[in-house]
Amino acid sequence: LTVDLLSLSAACDALDQHNLKQNDQPMDILQIINCLTTIYDRLEQEHNNLVNVPLCVDMCLNWLLNVYDTGRTGRIRVLSFKTGVVSLCKAHLEDKYRYLFKQVASSTGFCDQRRLGLLLHDSIQIPRQLGEVASFGGSNIEPSVRSCFQFANNKPEIEAALFLDWMRLEPQSMVWLPVLHRVAAAETAKHQAKCNICKECPIIGFRYRSLKHFNYDICQSCFFSGRVAKGHKMHYPMVEYCTPTTSGEDVRDFAKVLKNKFRTKRYFAKHPRMGYLPVQTVLEGDNMET
Repeated sequence: LTVDLLSLSAACDALDQHNLKQNDQPMDILQIINCLTTIYDRLEQEHNNLVNVPLCVDMCLNWLLNVYDTGRTGRIRVLSFKTGVVSLCKAHLEDKYRYLFKQVASSTGFCDQRRLGLLLHDSIQIPRQLGEVASFGGSNIEPSVRSCFQFANNKPEIEAALFLDWMRLEPQSMVWLPVLHRVAAAETAKHQAKCNICKECPIIGFRYRSLKHFNYDICQSCFFSGRVAKGHKMHYPMVEYCTPTTSGEDVRDFAKVLKNKFRTKRYFAKHPRMGYLPVQTVLEGDNMET
């Protein structure tokens, strides 16, 4: 869709140009096409060899309808349009979070459970359309809303700073977005390290470093296919790098390996670590989707 070429400011300009301020208002096909045409015309000026305007508009329209208009009514909400485009655009992760929070917050900058539910519901539709929603806790977003407000000590409303703190923990329903950013960052990353399994050097893409053994690295293809070398167990802690490590990270990891050297197998089996904040399963809580 080449939305990854689109900056957040350019997306906002296009939305303002088409006066898309009422987030609960529906957009019809013509409005979606007009706004997408504005976006892609601008992108074509900057990247004319990568952007074919009619094709991109058609593909992006189709994608938005597949995600947000499964009943093919020919309408999606303005909030859904913004969520889809901004989630995939070129911007820092926290800038995306700030922008999306602002769309559901009141004029005073606060957001209640219902409004947060709208945002999380629209966000989870992207992995749902790919058939991946089970990995992210299912399509019922009520447990995620509850998780966020529990994190905020059950206040009736939350402000942006609290929402950002919760998002930094990478809640299960939203972890797909930071993962997408890491995958994009890792695509061209070169790490000055050798894979202990397939011996690839340098490692391209994700690098997985053991926090149990010194100088033990795995490339992404060995890690994703579950290959292990002698003496290394799957439950041992690893750290993932999508960009080359800094000297500070090297020192920090060295200290962790040293600490883990004195821990038993039983410790690692008892303390499995998740890289995200789990939310309770799809079977708990009332369904807020309606």
